[in-house]
Amino acid sequence: MFFSFFLGLKAAGIPVSLREHLALLEALEKRVVAFDADSFYFLARAALVKDERYLDRFDRVFAECFKGLDGPDDLKRPLPEDWLKKLAERLLSEEEKRSVLAQGGWEALFKRLQELLAEQKERHAGGGKWIGTGGTSPFGAHGYNPQGIRMGGSSQGNRTAVKIWDRRLFRNLDDTVELGTRNFKVALRRLRRFAREGSALELDLDDTVRATAHNAGWLELKLVPERHNAVKILLFIDVGGSMEDHVRSSEELFSAARSVFKHLVHFYFHNCLYESVWRDAHRRHIEELGLVELFRTYDKSYRAVLVGDASMSPYEIEKPGGSVERWNDEPGAVWLSRLFAAYPRSVWLNPVPERYWGSMPSIAIIRGLIEDRMFALTPQGIDRAMRTLSR
Repeated sequence: MFFSFFLGLKAAGIPVSLREHLALLEALEKRVVAFDADSFYFLARAALVKDERYLDRFDRVFAECFKGLDGPDDLKRPLPEDWLKKLAERLLSEEEKRSVLAQGGWEALFKRLQELLAEQKERHAGGGKWIGTGGTSPFGAHGYNPQGIRMGGSSQGNRTAVKIWDRRLFRNLDDTVELGTRNFKVALRRLRRFAREGSALELDLDDTVRATAHNAGWLELKLVPERHNAVKILLFIDVGGSMEDHVRSSEELFSAARSVFKHLVHFYFHNCLYESVWRDAHRRHIEELGLVELFRTYDKSYRAVLVGDASMSPYEIEKPGGSVERWNDEPGAVWLSRLFAAYPRSVWLNPVPERYWGSMPSIAIIRGLIEDRMFALTPQGIDRAMRTLSR
């Protein structure tokens, strides 16, 4: 069983080694954890997964190997009633449990669900019997029933389902979705160049041992400055307009970047970069910083990261006066080219899913200006961007 679990992880694309598998078996042999599924789950995850991006895949393989469950898209196999009952005891309130009993209990509710799965042959919308959408049946999505089971889709209704079939116990942490500050930190750490800075406060153990040995055994402490990430970043963030749809991901990236990089300077712009940027939205018309002055202040040792959806009229990039809020004597493309020349190590992070980039001409223009160094604002995209900046 354990070797099939190991092979399942490999088949799912999780970089797990045989040495890690043997370490897990050794931990089990020495009874590091008690004999229950939860303890084994956490032990196996700690031993076999070394990157947060693969946690979701691990959960799926674990469920298939040890819980007898298929993914949420396969509803043709027998429903795991025992698992759902145990989960309900942990998640449902007393009132929700009473709602289940009002339908005749778990057995009656799931027996009826299984009957409908066997009878129904096609998708159904509306109505009060079949599994579908927008109806009053206890089974489906986006409809109304005070005591039902949601089958697929996100909740957009009255949120009174007694059980949501496609909600999984472990949150999705795959590497192709926008997840949050923690995963952004993991991706940003790809770009690290450590240097020792400041006062000598950190013990240098190797040098201390060497000096003590040379000093006939008398202890001689050797201290060195602490190591800090010496990479310097200029972060330019598009705000307002269509970027209102991406505020959360931008905030999460900003928060992660501030914790990862010691030398981080941020600025804001709108749609396209022109002759000036700002650091405080409330004082933007009073305390703008000209790009020419910015180039003089921050040298080429800085790397530039621009965050924006690049979704605008092409005129805003290519024509004088194209800005939607000011008169720009020179096109935005000119200022972008100057920025990329001043900071050759530059990347653009785009919160718009990459599959939609081809439908927006302005995205193609900016990708050309930055020599195709545009990446999606996802952990995987940031990882690729940081690798590009580290060259």
